[in-house]
Amino acid sequence: MRSDWRRPAEYSLPGEGERRIMLRVSYDGSEYHGWQAQGNAVSVQETLSSALSDLLGTRTEVYGSGRTDRGVHALSQACHFDTASSIDPALYAVILNTRLPKSIRVLSSNEAPEGFHARFSTMSREYWYLIKESGAMLPWDWGHVTPLKKLPDPDVLSAYASALQGTHDFTTFASARDPSPSKVRDIYVSEWDGIRDGFGCRILRYRTAGNAFLYHQVRSMVGTMVGAALLGEDPSSFRDRLEGRDRSLALKTAAPDGLYLADVSYDEGKYQWFEEEHGR
Repeated sequence: MRSDWRRPAEYSLPGEGERRIMLRVSYDGSEYHGWQAQGNAVSVQETLSSALSDLLGTRTEVYGSGRTDRGVHALSQACHFDTASSIDPALYAVILNTRLPKSIRVLSSNEAPEGFHARFSTMSREYWYLIKESGAMLPWDWGHVTPLKKLPDPDVLSAYASALQGTHDFTTFASARDPSPSKVRDIYVSEWDGIRDGFGCRILRYRTAGNAFLYHQVRSMVGTMVGAALLGEDPSSFRDRLEGRDRSLALKTAAPDGLYLADVSYDEGKYQWFEEEHGR
């Protein structure tokens, strides 16, 4: 529950004479080693920071709402930076899009409200995972949609997904590299549906939203649901995997290609119904 979230009591705010600018960013993750800046590897964070530093004439750090792994995409990532520049906040989106590679687009830019922090003010994150039958893959789908020879039964996948909604210990679906002391997370949305791409081709989509996610959690949940469905596993057995809290019970982790950070929300009321139903 929100009352259990371990957020810092204090975090960095703009310095005297500075403003905090919030950006909404979309990117094609197939060209980057993830969001996080990391040495000599090309990252989304460092590419944005470099573009801003060149524009403003001083080293400018960008702070994101969270990380995405290598090869994972974003429809709407949120981030912020602090500056003493007098540039109209709304113009940063226009200017940056002339300086950034086309694989990164700034959707909007505005002055952040007082006390805002891209990471610590986040109320929910939403992810999508996209799958297509191999025979329906178009040339530009590769690296952006995960291909499967055969799509699993959507009704079976939906039964699995419903077991993941709520407050659970997700140790089964956490990478051994996840440093979080607690593996308990609130999952507000967990559902499979069918959508169409711009050319009318069918895509199987997993959609999930929660307060936060463990390292590789979404990809592990997707890979286990798909694998279990192809094995013909009944929903109760899938629930046993979750409740077993044992990483060895997870099946193959899904590839990063089909994963998208779809939205980052700062709206306290968006999932208030979850707090009212499940809050303590």
